[in-house]
Amino acid sequence: MAKNSNIEWCTHTVNLWWGCSKVHTGCKNCYALVLANRFGGGIWGEKAPRKLIKSAFSDLDRYQKQAKKEGVKTTIFVGSMMDVLEEDKPMINHKGQPIKTRIEDLRQKLFIKIEKGFYPNLVFLFLTKRPENLKPILEKRRKDWIINGVPKNIWFGVSISDQKTADKMLMRILGNGIKHNLFISLEPQVGEVDLSGYLLDKEDLGEVLKQPIKWVIQGGESGGNKRAFNLDWARSMREQCKKAGVSYFFKQIDKVQEIPEHLLIRELPKF
Repeated sequence: MAKNSNIEWCTHTVNLWWGCSKVHTGCKNCYALVLANRFGGGIWGEKAPRKLIKSAFSDLDRYQKQAKKEGVKTTIFVGSMMDVLEEDKPMINHKGQPIKTRIEDLRQKLFIKIEKGFYPNLVFLFLTKRPENLKPILEKRRKDWIINGVPKNIWFGVSISDQKTADKMLMRILGNGIKHNLFISLEPQVGEVDLSGYLLDKEDLGEVLKQPIKWVIQGGESGGNKRAFNLDWARSMREQCKKAGVSYFFKQIDKVQEIPEHLLIRELPKF
């Protein structure tokens, strides 16, 4: 299948809206913010509106049709320029004019279409830095997902960058009691991280680890202001995942340095 995304761990990237705000250390040099400012700005920060992406659902329909024709499962990253679990906010159109549609409207539209089986050949990778919002969002209009579990073609990922963000974000997503496929995006990594306590079934975490982590993506920062990446971090994470039987995907050092052969590991889970 043709690939429309430059992100190595997915086939396609889809954004329902454009805009976000910084929430932790990984956001310091946000590439999406740089791009947003280059094309007009005004959609970043807690008080800013978000910009509607008109093509999102037509793109999804096209990807579903193509995947069905080819008899494959296709991964869709939602989204590179947004956070699907962001708090509800007003929106503007491509001309910067306010519209009635809000974040929650688009989010629920996508959830409903997935639930009703519009996209049986698409696997949705929802990456968030706001895992604490998952349960409140589902409690409003998707309570059955809390009781019966999230549709199987949805994977929720948590974006972390160092040990502090790992501990904070993972306890929030692991402790919500909702059954769903879970992955970790450790990028951009800016400090040493030990995930062994989350990847392995340790007694001291008790109920938390009934929801296993199935995939870890790791990578350093790119761009002119990039923070240094230590290859020992990659070697450590490779071994942590291997020991726990978790799929491991090493994405990049910094988009400039070549990845050593012993770290050129790009495993995918069974979607």
